[in-house]
Amino acid sequence: IPPGTAEQMYDSLQKLASLDDATLVFCGHEYTQSNAKFAASIDANNSDLKKRCEEINSLRSSGMPTIPTTIGLEKATNPFLRSGDAAILKNLGVDGSNAVEAFAAIRTAKDNF
Repeated sequence: IPPGTAEQMYDSLQKLASLDDATLVFCGHEYTQSNAKFAASIDANNSDLKKRCEEINSLRSSGMPTIPTTIGLEKATNPFLRSGDAAILKNLGVDGSNAVEAFAAIRTAKDNF
């Protein structure tokens, strides 16, 4: 899993997840819409994600950016910050996995999306 191991990537994201929910997140690229499509494919029953997908699609269809976002919103909608969620793990067929294994499964699913 480039650019590091699954454990390194998981640990890095856990540091971000530990920030206050109101912390603004500014990513360097506008990948939010494609990332949301992936997230919805493995977390289809997440009501926060459904709402976020609608918001993203509306913003992008108007030519508007979807960023910044917040750590709190990312924790509610980003599967890489929800690697312990039972529904996501079940959808990926890895329920019962530890956090790093689950994260790796999400990363692999994203790579193959």
